[in-house]
Amino acid sequence: MKDRHIETAFSPCPNDTYIFHAMIEGLTVTKGFGFSPRIADVEELNQAAFEGAYPVTKLSSHAYLLLKDRYTILESGAALGYGCGPLIVASKDLPSLKHARIAVPGMYTTAALLMKLWEPDCRNIEITRFDHILPGIASGRYDAGLIIHEGRFVYSEYGCREIIDLGKWWEDETTLPIPLGCIAVRNDTAALKAMLEDSIRSSIQYARINPGASKGYIRSHAQELDDEVIADHIALYVNEFSISLGKKGRQALDRLEETARCRGIIK
Repeated sequence: MKDRHIETAFSPCPNDTYIFHAMIEGLTVTKGFGFSPRIADVEELNQAAFEGAYPVTKLSSHAYLLLKDRYTILESGAALGYGCGPLIVASKDLPSLKHARIAVPGMYTTAALLMKLWEPDCRNIEITRFDHILPGIASGRYDAGLIIHEGRFVYSEYGCREIIDLGKWWEDETTLPIPLGCIAVRNDTAALKAMLEDSIRSSIQYARINPGASKGYIRSHAQELDDEVIADHIALYVNEFSISLGKKGRQALDRLEETARCRGIIK
């Protein structure tokens, strides 16, 4: 029996369930702690963090930058890298995005922040869950969509084509990886930071050594069930920055904050 259980919130996306599976199931050494999962869409977690709902939570980097007075970022568990940024896609030619109806997966997502940095005149937006965006474009409800997570692997199946890769745009502008998301600990629980970082690293290492162990857990939460899509998702979003943000990861996050403040998006 574990001495203490810590509510740990993360998204149902394959990279998060891959990272946390062994930790949640107690398959690694967690120094007497257990972890109770709270799984929800990342924008739900962003919103919940403004209420301080969970002591440990996945956050979009955009949300974290607004919550630095309440949460401390962990060195491990981040979604950050190259070639993994959000895309704006559409099913038809659009003369401009200025008046296009654009579906966005959350006001506090890093994707939404990047879109504002790239084109501040994109104002006719509708907030919707990330997994409703591509069906919404296909049905004609939206002219375009800002897609994240598994969407980047399947958008062509909905008759969509890429308008802009915001991750590539960021990389061209900065030469830095795009800091999409992180794991953060609420400041009243920050004394556990080192333990949490070690536990997440151990959980990732377990998943890499035992690649089949988490397969059922991942599939039970994934929106896209194709094995190749799941494998590509994990390979893209779980990388060396997930083990440690390091100097470059910190530089990327600092640059995102500096750029957003200069543009008046973050006060």
